[in-house]
Amino acid sequence: MEQRYTMVTLGVDDVAAATAFYRRLGWAPGPMSNDDVTFFQMGGVLLGLYGWDALAEDAGLPSEAKTRFRGTAIAHNTRSKEEVDQVLATAEKAGATVVKPAQDAFWGGYSGYFADPDGHLWEVAWNPYLPIAEDGSVTLPDN
Repeated sequence: MEQRYTMVTLGVDDVAAATAFYRRLGWAPGPMSNDDVTFFQMGGVLLGLYGWDALAEDAGLPSEAKTRFRGTAIAHNTRSKEEVDQVLATAEKAGATVVKPAQDAFWGGYSGYFADPDGHLWEVAWNPYLPIAEDGSVTLPDN
């Protein structure tokens, strides 16, 4: 298996409502989106929004326990410390809940967390050791 992933799919209660939230962040759905699924181009990967029950069924899993912490966070890295606060404010205005306000992190950066309306955690971080390329991509440093 090649070391890469191509898409993250979030199970959501209401695809239209979740899509509206991400649109309020300023994101544009891709042309393959429809009433059942929404796709967003995220640099070289995709983000999908799909009904929670339909996603669980597709994976062959029960759909209970929606409110449990899932042990996963999606990261959005910024180009500056100040941008972290701006992104968190934009997310909150769009309907997210800031679950951890931005603060200096033990690893030398600055980060905070918000939860989208379905409870998916997003870390918003500025990492001085992980520069962001012009196209938005990141590459691990050699050392």
